[in-house]
Amino acid sequence: MSERLWAPWRLTYIEKKDGPDGCFLVELPKQQNDRDNLILHRGRTAFVIMNAFPYTNGHLLVAPYRHVGDIADLDDDELLEINQLVARACGWIRRAYGPDGFNIGVNLGSAAGAGVPTHIHWHVVPRWMGDTNFMTVVGEVRVMPQSLTESYDRLRAAADAEERS
Repeated sequence: MSERLWAPWRLTYIEKKDGPDGCFLVELPKQQNDRDNLILHRGRTAFVIMNAFPYTNGHLLVAPYRHVGDIADLDDDELLEINQLVARACGWIRRAYGPDGFNIGVNLGSAAGAGVPTHIHWHVVPRWMGDTNFMTVVGEVRVMPQSLTESYDRLRAAADAEERS
């Protein structure tokens, strides 16, 4: 007999509509409540936001403000700032969590696994030696040891420390 782990908050993600008027990567930066929206950093052309449905604690997304679905449609300023923010995000995660490595990637298009295929974004996922979790393999579930708000506060402190140094 198998047990069930319920994750009812996932239904909002599964049912969400994507597009310029419903894309969270467009709508959330328009608001000014960064902590509630999990936005860690605002740049000139791009921003860093926590993944609300993370693979691990500290999982960040880096995205342009512009609603662009393909890397070829980004301009040089966006490409430069996004890559700089990916590097900074790794530093914040290192400071906050001390991972052994990172997975950094972009899924272009639905066939490649993009959950938001109309708005390109980079995933920055911290990894630890031996962190392969059997729950993911057998139950399609991830076990998160820390709440999103606690994770936000830890990462925000790391980002602030970088700014001060």
